[in-house]
Amino acid sequence: MSPQLDAVRVERVWSAGGVVRIAARTRELMVACPDCGRESSRVHSRYPRTLADVAVGGRPVLISLTVRRLFCDGPDCGRRTFAEQVEGLTERYQRRSPLLQHLVEMAGVLIAGRGGARLLHILKVPLSRTSVLFQLMRLPLPSVATPRVLGVDDFALFAGVYGTLLVDADTRLPIELWAGRDAEQLAAWLRTHPGVKVACRDGSLVYRQGITDGAPDAVQVSDHFHLWQGLSKRVSDVAAAHRGCLSAAVPESEPAASPPSAELSEAAGTPARRHAKRVFEAVHAVSGTGRSLSAIARELGLNRRTVAKYARAASWQECVRRTPPRRSTSLDPYLEYLRQRWEEGEHTATVLHQEIVAKGYCGHYQRVKMAIAPLCRGLPIDTPRERPPSPRQVARWITTTPSRRGLHATEALRRLLEHCPELGRTHDLVRQFAAMLDARDAAVLPDWLEHLAASRLPALASLAKAIREDQHAVVQGITTPFNSGVNEGRITDLKLQKRIMAGRAGVPLLRHRVILMAGLRRRYS
Repeated sequence: MSPQLDAVRVERVWSAGGVVRIAARTRELMVACPDCGRESSRVHSRYPRTLADVAVGGRPVLISLTVRRLFCDGPDCGRRTFAEQVEGLTERYQRRSPLLQHLVEMAGVLIAGRGGARLLHILKVPLSRTSVLFQLMRLPLPSVATPRVLGVDDFALFAGVYGTLLVDADTRLPIELWAGRDAEQLAAWLRTHPGVKVACRDGSLVYRQGITDGAPDAVQVSDHFHLWQGLSKRVSDVAAAHRGCLSAAVPESEPAASPPSAELSEAAGTPARRHAKRVFEAVHAVSGTGRSLSAIARELGLNRRTVAKYARAASWQECVRRTPPRRSTSLDPYLEYLRQRWEEGEHTATVLHQEIVAKGYCGHYQRVKMAIAPLCRGLPIDTPRERPPSPRQVARWITTTPSRRGLHATEALRRLLEHCPELGRTHDLVRQFAAMLDARDAAVLPDWLEHLAASRLPALASLAKAIREDQHAVVQGITTPFNSGVNEGRITDLKLQKRIMAGRAGVPLLRHRVILMAGLRRRYS
């Protein structure tokens, strides 16, 4: 039986209807008055209480406990009678044992309403999801002590709706959460909790203003992760602005391959290319008359975007949709063997498929048949060609430490930087900023900002302007060990809790779960 029953006198235990029932009564002991503390054993009356306890042997437990109501004989006490409580078994107005109540509360903290109700149902404690959430919301939140180092960051509540999370960077625990990214709300919280020495944040103007208003003496630190993230975004914008240069990262094709201009001229007789040529000539015949694109589109019966595309093009070949390069497949290692066997006189796809299967090929016969189809027409086998990198991929190459780049990325980036001087300047500036972060030395930051502004790249010039407006916090982010890593970790945990509740949690419930979950994890880690 449960150890908490040792404090009472068990009179009977029986099972009825799949429920274990226990009849018990309190012992005749002296009990202290909850107000004055004077002990008493003078009985006023007795009454029964029914308590639910944790399941035993897969069956729920109900305890019928007879307790006493006692007189308080203290002359100065305003309470005349009081009901006795059994430590570890009863609490005032509670119809569950403390052990079972703790189980219900922890189920709500860990897996919220529906999940908690399902778990409790398995543990033979039938409760609805609303009851589980009600018990969760009854739990008091821990008292908030003013942190020395405060982390401030935002998170997405719903589409276009954001919230704010405050974290104690010393204890690594969340301390407050609310909806919105309002500077005044943050300033009000800081005024009611004076004593914050350091505030870690991202580059948000809202949080900068809120910290300045609420804690003007606190040192603001612009996190270097967000600084690097902002720089990476600008590098991606620079690469997107020079998209035409990205094909230089791809190694030149073999001499046997015909140049692109020859391919275009050779295939100029296809219906698609003849149509592109006719539309190009029709659009340019009337585009010089001063008429609007909408009027030209109505006259020619074309979409306005199509007219705009052909009007911008210098030749009709630019408007032709090019066939994307073929991706590599599991058959590529065997293409040279297939070509060699074809030249030796073996033209049967079935036989060729069996031969390469014996060499380790695991693909289908149909792929072999399609691969040798160009050979039947006297054309070479279509070997895969490398695609030009995307602007995001180029930005990742530039921002990655050179020692951690792969050989392919290193060679592709070298070819690209030799071809595009703008991306070369961008690469040099990124590596200079990385050296500042590694050395934690911001002495060269002003000169670096001057080079950034003089780069004649709008994306980098806008970044230089933004950093100058927040230069003191940026210097702190580079030179001090404070950062927003704790904030990001807690926001990741917060997003997990939102997903567990299918994103339907209100802010009060989310606040309770995030704060209590962090304390629970710390207690049992």
